[in-house]
Amino acid sequence: MEKVFGLLEKYLMGPMGKLSTFQFVRAIMAAGMATIPFTIVGSAFLIVGILPQAFPFLTSVWAASFDKIANLYMAANWMTMGILALYFCIVMGYELTKIKADEQGLALDPVQGALLSMMAFLMTTVQYQVVDGQFAFQEGENMINGVAMGNYPSRLGSSGMFTAIIVATLAVFLYKTAVAQGWTIKLPDVVPPGVGRSFTALVPCFLVAMTMIILNGVLVGFLGTDLFDLVAIPFGFVKNIAGQWYGLLVINFLIHALWSVGIHGANIVGGFLSPITLANLEHNQQVLKSGEGSYEALAGEFQNMFVIMGGSGGTLGMCLWMCFMAKSEQLSVLGKAAIGPGLFNINEPLIFGVPIMYNPALIIPFICGPTITSVVCLLLLKTGIFPPIIAQVPWCTPIGIGAFLGTASFMGVVLCLIGFALNLAIYFPFLVKYDKDLVKQEAEMAAE
Repeated sequence: MEKVFGLLEKYLMGPMGKLSTFQFVRAIMAAGMATIPFTIVGSAFLIVGILPQAFPFLTSVWAASFDKIANLYMAANWMTMGILALYFCIVMGYELTKIKADEQGLALDPVQGALLSMMAFLMTTVQYQVVDGQFAFQEGENMINGVAMGNYPSRLGSSGMFTAIIVATLAVFLYKTAVAQGWTIKLPDVVPPGVGRSFTALVPCFLVAMTMIILNGVLVGFLGTDLFDLVAIPFGFVKNIAGQWYGLLVINFLIHALWSVGIHGANIVGGFLSPITLANLEHNQQVLKSGEGSYEALAGEFQNMFVIMGGSGGTLGMCLWMCFMAKSEQLSVLGKAAIGPGLFNINEPLIFGVPIMYNPALIIPFICGPTITSVVCLLLLKTGIFPPIIAQVPWCTPIGIGAFLGTASFMGVVLCLIGFALNLAIYFPFLVKYDKDLVKQEAEMAAE
C-alpha cells in the first residue's frame, strides 16, 4: 500500500497539484462558485412551475394561481440559467484579472477585465455567413442581426460555457499584455482615478475588439464556421465521455485518489466538470419544457445527490456506523463529532480526524465506494426508471432532500438511498476490521 501511495504522489499528486495552481484554473473554480446562486435561484422557480407533475393533486390549484403568472416568475429562470455563460464569463474575467494584478504587480483593473471578457464573449454570439463575397448576418426564426433571441439552446446559456472560458482568458491576456508593454493612454496625475482607468483600458479594448473581429472573419471566411461552433466540437466530445460510465469512473477515481494524498480533488476536477453538468442541467430543463429530446443523466448536483452523500468518499454511512456501531473509543467519538457536518456533505473531520487520508485501512473503500456508486447510479438513471435531474440545489443540501428537490420526485430519493446503501456496503468490512484493530490498540495503551 505504501508503494501505491508513492505512485499516487509521484504521478497524480504532482501533476494535478501543479494544475491547480494555474491562474486560469483558479479563475474557473472561482467563477463556478460565484455562479452557484444563479443556478439555484433559477432552478427554484422552475420547480415552482413543475410541482404539479410531482404532486398531481396540485394541478387545479396551480391552474388557478401560479400558471397565470408563470411568464412573470419564470423570468428569474430565463435570466439566470438562460444566460449562465455570460455570468460565468464576467466573473472569470474579473477573477483572472485580479489574480494577474496581484501576482504580477500590474496596474490591472478587475472590473475592466470583466467588461473586456464580456465584450469578447458577446462578439462570439453573432452568427455570420458569407454571401457573394460579403459578410452577412445569418437569418432564421428569432434571429436579429445574427443573434439568436429567445430560442434555446442560446449561446448565452450554459452551452456557451467553454467558449466563455476561452474568450475570457484571451481578453485578459490581451489586457495584461497591453498594460505590461505600456500600450495605454496615460493621463496626468491630476485627472480623477476613474477617468484615468477608463483611458488605460481604451487601447486594450480596441485590441480585444480587433482580435475578435479578425478571429471571426478568418473562421467564417475561410473555414465556414465560428469560434462557438468550433469549441462545441471538443466540448461535445468531452461532455459525451463524461456522461458515460467509464468517464464517470475516471472522474471519481481522480477526485478520491487526489484526496487520499491530501489534495482537494473535488475542487480541482469539479472545476472542469461543472461546465458540463450545468450545460446538461439546462438541456434537461429545455427537454422538460418542450417535451422533445432525451435527458442527460449527469447533470446538476448528480455527485452530491446520489454519490458522495456526507462529502467526498460518500462517508455519511461510515459516519453513522461510527456513531452507533463502532466499539473503539476513537471512531465512536469522531463519528458523533462529525455527524452534524456530515449531514450537510462536509467531511473534513473524518478525512483528517480518523484519518482517511494516507490510511491504507480505509483508502480502498474511500476511492472504490463513490467510484462504483457513481457508475451504478448513472446506469440506473439512464434506464428511465428514475427521474432526471432538472433543478440545481445547494451542494450542502442533506441526503434525500437534495435528491427530491433536484428531480421533483420521490423516486429521486429512492435512488439517493440506493447510492447511500451501496457506499455503506463497500465500507462495512473495512470499517469492522479497522474498528477491531483500534479496539486492540486502545486496550494495549490502557494496559500500559
